[in-house]
Amino acid sequence: MPDEETSQDISVEIADFVATIEIQRPPYNFFDYDLIRQIANALDELDENPECRTVVLASQGKAFCAGANFGDGSTITRDGDVAGQNNRAGADHLYMEAVRLFGAKKPIVGAIHGAAVGGGLGLAMVPDFRVTCPEARFSANFTRLGFIPGFGLTTTLPEVIGKSNAALMFYTGRRFKGEEAHAMGLADILVPQDQVRRAALDLAREIAISSPLGVAEVRAVMRKGLAERVRVATEHELSVQVRLRKTDDFIEGVKAMSERRDPNFAGR
Repeated sequence: MPDEETSQDISVEIADFVATIEIQRPPYNFFDYDLIRQIANALDELDENPECRTVVLASQGKAFCAGANFGDGSTITRDGDVAGQNNRAGADHLYMEAVRLFGAKKPIVGAIHGAAVGGGLGLAMVPDFRVTCPEARFSANFTRLGFIPGFGLTTTLPEVIGKSNAALMFYTGRRFKGEEAHAMGLADILVPQDQVRRAALDLAREIAISSPLGVAEVRAVMRKGLAERVRVATEHELSVQVRLRKTDDFIEGVKAMSERRDPNFAGR
């Protein structure tokens, strides 16, 4: 793998044994199957590259990842898809790619400089550590959209912040500021916004100084079974999401989000 590789929506650079994967869909970095596949492919290649010992996952633009782009809800089909978007792979294939992320072998540090919302929060849970700032926002807003969390969040989030805090995020869809995320353990390091990338790189370089064989073995033990737990979780999440995305409540939730108002759910 060369020192710099560019895909359609990401770039990969390596320096001092640290690879930086940058998502390049500003300003909001909405995700879809193609983006998650590109990140998974990059991580697979970095796993085989001896010049990489640690990875930083970062983004351009305003948000880290604002989740899926549902627009204003007017183009959502009766099956819960967004007309005109690339749905060829389907959510099941998207989640298969998501599981690949959790199977990466090398430590990952997330530079969460802005909003990590919905599936974007799921992506932010892939790294071993998260560096953030007061301006960042963390939200599992799925129930505000009329369905349930995906991307393995029903497993990954409780494992990091505990069941009670995860339930609070899931049930309310509330947005937590960077300071709140840090206090509950969702973020590991809190710095000013213009220092997030630098602090993430500093942590990654500190890890890279340690024995790569030792770090790999410790990480393998500590994250043993994680990818499989995420796979099981996504299978259940997907089955429920498919059903709930066909409801009137889902259409109302997306419309309410677009109009920046509270949803008026009818339970159907």
